[in-house]
Amino acid sequence: MQKFLLLLWLALFSGVLIWSGINPKDTFTWFLEVLPALIGIVILALTRRSHPLTSLLYLLILIHSIILMVGAHYTYAEVPLFDRISEWFGWQRNNYDKLGHLAQGFIPAIIAREILIRSEAVNGRAWMNLFVVSVCLAFSAFYELIEWWVAELSGQSAEAFLGTQGYVWDTQSDMLWALTGAILALITLSKMHDKQLFALKTQASSE
Repeated sequence: MQKFLLLLWLALFSGVLIWSGINPKDTFTWFLEVLPALIGIVILALTRRSHPLTSLLYLLILIHSIILMVGAHYTYAEVPLFDRISEWFGWQRNNYDKLGHLAQGFIPAIIAREILIRSEAVNGRAWMNLFVVSVCLAFSAFYELIEWWVAELSGQSAEAFLGTQGYVWDTQSDMLWALTGAILALITLSKMHDKQLFALKTQASSE
């Protein structure tokens, strides 16, 4: 069963990646957007045997990778489904980038939580939650800095990567969505995550 799930995970990741790379809207943007997913899968491959993760976290990483790949194919400002949603709700912009930044807080929150719990780096759940949210917010801010550096180095070619769509508060709202995602992840997934961490620890101790 584990082997089947691994093959399914790889098939979904590879399939969406291949689709994403076929005639993307902007090749430079595509590379920038899928790069975190590519780095992530290399890290997962290198640590799969020595530091296996919970099945919840593997699923979340796959979902986040797919969000990145879809945004990479169309650019975050031009995802067709969100153009349609914008029409339905009367929005002035395509808000797919906000989904991306929500995920940028939601998924890293569980990554940080798993690392902190398994390494026993923090005493007390309240302190752990504070550290998780702080890490996610810091990561979001650092990503905004990366966007700025890319824009400075590449000029107009980074416009699709930035995806501000003329919104003056885009950077601040991106960080707010990431913060919201981190808090939502802690509220909704902590119990499930605890159960899977306990099962993983039990399995490791019995081997």
